[in-house]
Amino acid sequence: MSDTTTSRVHTVIDSPYGPLTLVATDGVLSGLYMTDQRHRPAEEAFGAHDDAPFPETLRQLAAYFAGESTRFDLPLRLDGTPFQRRVWAGLQEIPYGTTVSYGELADRIGAPGASRAVGLANGRNPIGIIVPCHRVIGAGGGLTGYGGGLERKRRLLAFERGGAGTEQVGLF
Repeated sequence: MSDTTTSRVHTVIDSPYGPLTLVATDGVLSGLYMTDQRHRPAEEAFGAHDDAPFPETLRQLAAYFAGESTRFDLPLRLDGTPFQRRVWAGLQEIPYGTTVSYGELADRIGAPGASRAVGLANGRNPIGIIVPCHRVIGAGGGLTGYGGGLERKRRLLAFERGGAGTEQVGLF
């Protein structure tokens, strides 16, 4: 008989985009949620408060927000359907400072014509910023849906492009 019990803990940090809730499941990052985020789990799903699993995540987020790093190298636990996991893997391949459309992402993951399904999976991304769902835009280049809100998406993209909205705010 296997033990299927998981341990989930969380911490909350400040960021230039508001408080971020980091969640670890069995010691591996499984969530990064913004306040007022669409599809944000209920607070009780985050587990007890515990900072212990997060030092490397905090270090890499600080480097990202300081403009010193453009990639994350963290073990991630992305729980979702096989299709969602394909989409989230595709998101991680979008280079810093660039964008792709939902249709382009669908093509890249071998699901041409599935741009709506890609959009739905994108919206369910449990690890915002690190799995950069903000880099996906509409076919005409416009900003469309973002679980963290379009203003945050606009600011994240501007930050990554080195443009307006790049004000530095302390992470902690």
